[in-house]
Amino acid sequence: MATASPNPASALYLYGIVAAPGPRHLNVVGLDKQPVRVHVLGSLAFLYSQTCQERYLASRANLLAHEAVLESVMNEGHRTLLPLQFGLVVSSWAQVEQDLVKPRLAELLALLQRLEGKREVGVKVFWDPERELQLGLEENPALKARRDELAGTPLGLEAVVEMGRALEQLLEQRRQHIAHTFTAALVPLASDCVEGKLLTENMAYNSAFLINWEDEPAFAQKVEELDQAFQGRLRIRYNNFTAPYNFVKL
Repeated sequence: MATASPNPASALYLYGIVAAPGPRHLNVVGLDKQPVRVHVLGSLAFLYSQTCQERYLASRANLLAHEAVLESVMNEGHRTLLPLQFGLVVSSWAQVEQDLVKPRLAELLALLQRLEGKREVGVKVFWDPERELQLGLEENPALKARRDELAGTPLGLEAVVEMGRALEQLLEQRRQHIAHTFTAALVPLASDCVEGKLLTENMAYNSAFLINWEDEPAFAQKVEELDQAFQGRLRIRYNNFTAPYNFVKL
């Protein structure tokens, strides 16, 4: 959708889409501390506020404010919601109808139907690579003995590279074991799963799941069981309530 040169005095900031008629009474504040309102275009209702800026920097405060609007609307009972990307500023409702509603209406309605009764939850798993490497060596005596034998002796480049590759492979195998364990346990509880990127060296697993709203307690219990199974070796960040960004892409 084109967003070039809107006039801040009359431009609109869009947060998300719900099925019409949408919330009747919203008590939610968005960016620039502007009240969030609802505008209906046919079978869709858009959550928006008036803008005070031409563009919004992707700062932590702005990102959290955008997400807070979506979560507030979902908390008020409008659970089936299509979140829009951060920073979407448009000049008029005619632009929204021309650029988004008319060409993509069928897809938008299909996404709303797909999300009916569903929620997104996220699981990020963090580990200590050095600790995992030591545990891996304890379970692989031959490799450990070889590494210890080479320690403190002059090594050629080939030997250094070979040992480095062996240790990297051992560490990756352990990360894959963690990822496979979480996937095997959690995917059967979800209707869909999206695997995310590993954002840091200390992140071993990152996935979003689409589950039934009423199944969240059972999903949370399974995450807890996984945490116990790894006996405190991992740090798990479980987000049980978020707008379903991973499952509404056009």
